[in-house]
Amino acid sequence: MALYDFKCLDCGESFEALVRNSNSPVCPGCQSQNLEQLISMFAVSSETTRQSNLKVARKQNAKGQRDKAIADHEELHHHHD
Repeated sequence: MALYDFKCLDCGESFEALVRNSNSPVCPGCQSQNLEQLISMFAVSSETTRQSNLKVARKQNAKGQRDKAIADHEELHHHHD
């Protein structure tokens, strides 16, 4: 068994699939078997990569919280008008 990265040539979706022996994966989006196997990057786990990933996740979370606060504010004012 191995985990591979694929791109569907029909709908363009990229995904990972666990491939066992001779099983052919299918696209989870359109069920096509017209796939391109992508070159997988290996994972490196170190204090530096963990800190970098944590920094990116915190930045994305902060943006999501700001967007939600703005949407809540707009909804509150729109609802009262």
